[in-house]
Amino acid sequence: MQYPFLSLKQSLLILRIAVAVIFPAHAIVRICNGSIPQFGAFMESKGLPYGVAWVWAITAYEIAGGLLLLLGIYTRLLSAGFIILLLAGIVLIHASLGWFVGEHGTGGCEYSVILIVALLVVAAEKRERIL
Repeated sequence: MQYPFLSLKQSLLILRIAVAVIFPAHAIVRICNGSIPQFGAFMESKGLPYGVAWVWAITAYEIAGGLLLLLGIYTRLLSAGFIILLLAGIVLIHASLGWFVGEHGTGGCEYSVILIVALLVVAAEKRERIL
């Protein structure tokens, strides 16, 4: 048995599941922490009207889209939608905070970029498969 002990198909399944779980988790924490009004006010400060409505729409997409992605339903379409959300997050929030998120910075865009790459792989894998 050789490392990584998984087939490409198994590895791609694990990637899809891992990416799919991140989005609902992020949204649920936003709800549980009660930070939707604060995030909505931030969105309005960036010039987007109806900030709270936007945040609720994003939250609903992250929950429903993440669950559908987990199930492998509409994978390519959902991946594209998540990529758009991540790009908007980079433009509105993360780019001004630099590249790094962890010990070398705060709130940068490195995690968003790697999620975008992972979503591209998830979408590409689904394209190659026959349902």
